[in-house]
Amino acid sequence: MPLPAAKPGNRFAQALFAPLPARYDRLAEVLSMGQNARWRRAMIDKIVPAAAASVLDVASGTAGVALQLADRTKARVVGLDLTEEMLRQGQRNVTASPQRSRIGLTLGRAEQLPFADASFDALTFTYLLRYVADPQATLTELARVVKPGGRVASLEFLAPPAPFWRAWWWLYTRLVPPVGGLLTGGPAWFSVGRFLGPNISGHYRRYPVSWTVQAWQRAGFADVGFKVMSLGGGLVMWGTRAGE
Repeated sequence: MPLPAAKPGNRFAQALFAPLPARYDRLAEVLSMGQNARWRRAMIDKIVPAAAASVLDVASGTAGVALQLADRTKARVVGLDLTEEMLRQGQRNVTASPQRSRIGLTLGRAEQLPFADASFDALTFTYLLRYVADPQATLTELARVVKPGGRVASLEFLAPPAPFWRAWWWLYTRLVPPVGGLLTGGPAWFSVGRFLGPNISGHYRRYPVSWTVQAWQRAGFADVGFKVMSLGGGLVMWGTRAGE
């Protein structure tokens, strides 16, 4: 299926991430202060007990979460991402995996998923809501493709709520990622590093965690919970698709 027409936010995300796939996983560790892998495990921990037969991983990027889902469950995993260059690297990663027969990757937008209603037993998404124009509508679309009773879990960056740690986080995100990115990955990484901190701060000014919990509930998720990770640098959230 061809990719639906890109919206301005989509085009921005594509331009931001298209140069990064070969070193994206390393970049994610730099931007998360070395915590990305631990945050991913915490998110997937919310999916594993569900014993799902099929899982959709949205904003799959280089397929890191899709590969871990396949390693830790017996599910058929579909990874979806907006950026073709990221998916090409993801396909190389999948091809090298012993679980490659259970993982498929597809190009698509989270706001307009190319799947029928209630197609998946579970769903994950990572670092997504800051890149969509309407987080509420996107959550509603994600809920649409999950079967009633299915588990959903997400991972996002967060700005620490405690003033002391937020001050240090502010300094880190404004200084270390841009400089470290430039030194290790060149101009493309510098652009992402410079963009990240202000983008996270701006997102949570507009959509605080309390709003996000309510948005999940309005989208059709029950038993919504969350865990603040690493003194407030990350946010794992989870819920169950409501309905019979």
